[in-house]
Amino acid sequence: MNRYGKITCTGKYIPTKQVTNDALSQFMDTSDEWISSRTGIHSRHVVTSENTSDLCTKAALKLLDKSKLSPETIDFIIVATITPDYQMPSVACQVQAGIKAMNAFAFDISAACSGFVYALSIGEKLIRSGYNRGIILGGETLSKVLDWDDRSTAVLFGDGAAGVILEAAETQHILAESLHSDGSRGESLTSGFVPNTSPFYEKKDEQSSWLEMNGRAIFDFAMSDVAKSIRDVLDKNEVEVDYFLLHQANIRMIDKMARKLKLPREKFLTSMDKYGNTSAASIPILLDEAVEAGTLVLGTQQKVMLTGFGGGLTWGSMLLTL
Repeated sequence: MNRYGKITCTGKYIPTKQVTNDALSQFMDTSDEWISSRTGIHSRHVVTSENTSDLCTKAALKLLDKSKLSPETIDFIIVATITPDYQMPSVACQVQAGIKAMNAFAFDISAACSGFVYALSIGEKLIRSGYNRGIILGGETLSKVLDWDDRSTAVLFGDGAAGVILEAAETQHILAESLHSDGSRGESLTSGFVPNTSPFYEKKDEQSSWLEMNGRAIFDFAMSDVAKSIRDVLDKNEVEVDYFLLHQANIRMIDKMARKLKLPREKFLTSMDKYGNTSAASIPILLDEAVEAGTLVLGTQQKVMLTGFGGGLTWGSMLLTL
């Protein structure tokens, strides 16, 4: 029997605290018009007492509830995040404990805004190797790594978690993928630097731990490398793609990507207006939103392209049928 990975359920968890652009203007030199006209973002959600493991655990519980699956039937849990609670234990292990999936092995991956696509690729390989079912999550609490005095970054990001259940199927559903990284450009987007405080360390670290971004470099990177990744997958797989689910970074980026690829703008779904940039969580949040709205229906053979891009630098596209 052939074994392939198939998405059988989607789910998300969003923190209850919503922060509008107007709310930010109360303590920051900005406005709703300034933010929304440049980014397409009107609001975002942030945690007030939760951490990344809490968001991911609640998203996983939502998946189990929607699918009516027992946690004991989960073979593996993969969490994509750049904002874990700890360096160890992993968020995935905390999720495993939280949902009582004691037969699962669990681990995190760090690939920033490409993380969910990377994790889904890994999960599909695990299914092909003999495992039957896994939970793939993207979750972030980016509010804890932002400099809230820096309007160039603080207005862009939000918190949230979402994911899918991936199960074994006899027919192929992940049709193609194209994954990339370029560490030589990694300084364009950094976060969470850990200084060495050892008494034996002779250098004084000056790097900031806050999220810092060269916005122009990232925009140019998306328009060149990321667009090429999408085009390569399309050219090598002659299928009609129903919808494109790109990382939700900036509405201008989505608009220009559609024009550059000469594709209908209405095929590019968006949700950054409500959630901002949620890094590894943005694609699965968008996917679940589309499923809940009925735009995407699991089991109908719709073709979708998932594309992530961000820190590392990392980027990747995945063509799949639902």
